Amino acid sequence: MGNFGDTLRQEREFRGITLDAITRVTKISNRHLVALEQEHFDVLPGGVFNKSMVREYARVVGLDQEEWVARYLSAHRSTGDASDEDGWVRFAENASKAHGEVAQGRRPDQRLRWMGIVVLLLLVAGLSWFVWSYVHKKISLGAPNPVTHTTAAQPPDSRAISLHSIVARK
Repeated sequence: MGNFGDTLRQEREFRGITLDAITRVTKISNRHLVALEQEHFDVLPGGVFNKSMVREYARVVGLDQEEWVARYLSAHRSTGDASDEDGWVRFAENASKAHGEVAQGRRPDQRLRWMGIVVLLLLVAGLSWFVWSYVHKKISLGAPNPVTHTTAAQPPDSRAISLHSIVARK
């Protein structure tokens, strides 16, 4: 354990403040506070969260916040871990690259998604046309044609009589 964690713990104990009291006030996990005092920085969430934890810890204990954040950064760099700022810079660069690729239309997965939508719409249109033509054909074949065989010389009743007389003759 290095100078940062020991000194931080000693300052807290000197003022008679428990880790549970800091946890209640700051809502920072007791596990993270212990990791901070023991300089197990790999347990901490990283980035600006670590700096915020150190600031809140220092505020509750009554220490200069900026001084302790600077001490934390110095201790963190001396452990050989990559700097938090470097991690956030890499994250920002990657996010910027991804945003630029989307803006320039370089994302093949998005093109594939749109192609899938177009193919799906074509399939739905083709199926709709097939169903419509099939139903239309069935309706046109099943409907009786209106046929009128009435003649002006014979009224409908006389036709019935003539059919009757024809059948009676045979």
